[in-house]
Amino acid sequence: MNRIWNSVVGKLWATILLLVSFVLFIVSVLLLEFLGNFYGNQAENTLRQQAVTISKIVDQHEDPTASIYVIDDLLGRDTSAVIANSSGKVIGAFHEEDNGGEIREILLKDKELSRVFREDSPVVKEMNLPSAEDEDRMETYSILAAPLHEGNELNGAVFVYQSMQAVHDTIRQTTYIVLLSAFIAFVLTTFFAFFLSSRITSPLRKLKEAANSLAEGRYDTEVPTPQHDEIGDLAVAFNKMGRQVKHNLEVIGQEKEQLQNILTSMTDAVISFNRDQSILLTNPPADRLLKKWRDVRKDQEGDLPDEITGMLDHAAMYSEEVEDELSLDGQYFDITISPLYSGSNIRGAVAVFRDMTEQHRLDKVRTDFLANISHELRTPISMLIGYSEALSDGIVEKEEDREEMMKIIRDEAMRMGRLVNDTLDLTRLESGYMRLYKNPVAVRPMVERIASKFVQKAKDADITLGVDTEGAGEAIVELDEDRIEQVMTNLIDNAIRHTPSGGSVEVRSSASDGLLEVAVADTGSGIADEDLTFVFERFYKADKARTRGKGGTGLGLAIAKNIVESHGGWIRAESSLGEGTTMTFSIPFEEH
Repeated sequence: MNRIWNSVVGKLWATILLLVSFVLFIVSVLLLEFLGNFYGNQAENTLRQQAVTISKIVDQHEDPTASIYVIDDLLGRDTSAVIANSSGKVIGAFHEEDNGGEIREILLKDKELSRVFREDSPVVKEMNLPSAEDEDRMETYSILAAPLHEGNELNGAVFVYQSMQAVHDTIRQTTYIVLLSAFIAFVLTTFFAFFLSSRITSPLRKLKEAANSLAEGRYDTEVPTPQHDEIGDLAVAFNKMGRQVKHNLEVIGQEKEQLQNILTSMTDAVISFNRDQSILLTNPPADRLLKKWRDVRKDQEGDLPDEITGMLDHAAMYSEEVEDELSLDGQYFDITISPLYSGSNIRGAVAVFRDMTEQHRLDKVRTDFLANISHELRTPISMLIGYSEALSDGIVEKEEDREEMMKIIRDEAMRMGRLVNDTLDLTRLESGYMRLYKNPVAVRPMVERIASKFVQKAKDADITLGVDTEGAGEAIVELDEDRIEQVMTNLIDNAIRHTPSGGSVEVRSSASDGLLEVAVADTGSGIADEDLTFVFERFYKADKARTRGKGGTGLGLAIAKNIVESHGGWIRAESSLGEGTTMTFSIPFEEH
């Protein structure tokens, strides 16, 4: 039942029924009032006419009995009459029933009707009299009393009365007809209301189902449009809206995806903040940065450093972009914070963190490189200038001393040449301009051949040089043999130079599970732990004295690292101070 009342059908049906009921009620009240007045007036006029006629008949006949037959024919079947003289004595009665005597007595004793004996005017009155059909029931009668004349004097009256039952029966019949009409109207109204409502609600239900489908994300839903009225226009507009919503969502999705891809692909960390500095949106670099800050700031309140919160407060307070470069937890960041607006109000801010740590490191490397290369070149240049001036001034007189000076000048010039060549090689490697010529190479013969070139040098230094290539087996690896020889030459030469007499240097190689490993181990002086992580940096030397006897250019290991990494591999150093060092490089390869 509630479903009907809450539907358009029920509401429309109830509205039409109420309207029809109201109209029928007003019409019924007015009609019954009209009929009551009409029949009452008609009965009064009939009685008045009959009373006047009887009065004239009686006045015209001296003997009242002579007019009885005329009066009897004049009165209707439902109309009765009583004629009385001036003293109130009944001289004639017409169409009386069994209770006629009782009615006569009531009429003659009524004070209002008795005025007709004194006044020359008819008296009309409605009153209850005994029923002609039932003894114990009273009925309403319409009574008219008209005076009788004898010449110019009153000598009696005629009482004409008629039961109002016929009028009441007519009104009841009329009421029955009205109620029957109302019932038929209710039935027809209900039928047409439900018929009309179904014509309206059926497309509305389809619109509701389509709207639910649209809300669930099925934007291809179409509403049929068989009608060409307002509901049909609504269905056409709904279909157009569905297509437009689908198009707009696709555009928004594409823009959102594009924005997400842009944020994801950005190397800079991007964080969007709400007005209360809560984080709304981040990209992967920002997630990693926030995780690092949380790990560092476990014992502090908030995930953000105080410097960042201060910049956010400034941007929100002064509605301006804030830019600064800060050092946070060992990293350098170029930070830009811009306010976000919603209309004219600031709803938050977006911060971009550009990691400048590598830039700072490169600036330091560049500064160190200039300082180191200046230092490396200053010593041989000073020696070249000094010895050349001594020779040109003729200070040296002995031929042996002259030869010694010439040898020193030649060694320093060659050292400068090696320094320049190593610097150029390293620059080409780091810039990607050095091309690798890879070919399939048998590992075992290559390692043995390169190690054999240092046999004599090891003997001269009283150092035992050992080679172990059993682990390489018959492996063939695709690599640039010349560049790998440069790496091994540097490692073996460093091992021999830093190993004292009586020590040993061992070259080992292995190839298994798609990985080539070559290790050069010595029993030299070793490298301190604080220097071990920097041995592959340019111009870095664990030998702080930088003596000419053992000091190289300081670029050999940096070049070796770049060559190995160009092959997709890696190099590492393991050492204990006073016990020796092991340099190992690994290169992955595809097994055939």
